[in-house]
Amino acid sequence: MTGWLRAVVLLPVYLAVTAALIPVQAALVALKLPGAVRFPRFYHRLTCRLIGFDVDVVGTPVRDRPALFVSNHSSYLDISVLGSVIDGSFIAKSEVADWPLYGLLAKLQRTVFVKRQRSRTAEQADEVAKRLEAGDRLILFPEGTSNDGQRVLPFRTAFFSVADRRPGGRPLVVQPVSLAYTHVRGMPMGRKLRPAYAWYGDMDLAGHLWNALTLGPARVELVFHPPVTIDDFKDRKALARYCEQAVAGGVALALQGRSTAALALIGQALAQRGPAVEGGALQVAEEDEPLDPQEIDAVEGDATHEDARA
Repeated sequence: MTGWLRAVVLLPVYLAVTAALIPVQAALVALKLPGAVRFPRFYHRLTCRLIGFDVDVVGTPVRDRPALFVSNHSSYLDISVLGSVIDGSFIAKSEVADWPLYGLLAKLQRTVFVKRQRSRTAEQADEVAKRLEAGDRLILFPEGTSNDGQRVLPFRTAFFSVADRRPGGRPLVVQPVSLAYTHVRGMPMGRKLRPAYAWYGDMDLAGHLWNALTLGPARVELVFHPPVTIDDFKDRKALARYCEQAVAGGVALALQGRSTAALALIGQALAQRGPAVEGGALQVAEEDEPLDPQEIDAVEGDATHEDARA
């Protein structure tokens, strides 16, 4: 079932399921029960099934300690994709709180809303730190905005200020995550079709959701890269740059249909070009560009030659 008929059937079901589960999550949050953290994952997994998202996960998300997940961002649909795998809350711009329906859902998932004011940076970092000290896992979109899903925008280093915090006396774990919409109806999704899932600019939210539902089942690649901490780097700027390179490399591989090898190849590529070790801190050159697919091709070719010699 595809096209407008699919949207006509699925949209009311999606809204009905959401309406039925909102009181459950509201009660869990109000009573401060542990289920308030886990229940959103159940909801997002259910909505992914309803929408028709087949989420292909590579790697393992951190689950046993506070963590900051940093991911690229192309759509409000990313929330359900990431939320279906991670037990955590999001860090979002304050405007999201006023969105119809999604604003309420964000509040119920205990989203940390931040304002784009330099004067509020320290205060908001303290709020995020309190959540991490409480053992929460938070999801951040360090690009600061959504885009067309074809690329990864530069990460804003200011968003990584919380990485200096040490919840429980240990350095905060930061895990880069790559997210890419790769297939629709079993066929590779090209540049012309991917914006149907990416939501950016002045696109209408309701119209975009309707169009996404008409397209049919889609495959989403979600790559969890090895976690790092600020102690592995010279400073937070180097940490942000490293995460940006890992995420961009993962997206490039996923769009090429090779994400199952992403973790190994990206790790090798980053190791070959840097970061260099100096005084026990990993350094990423400021002028480095995100990983180019040709760099990954070269690493993949070297690995193939080594396997042949073995």
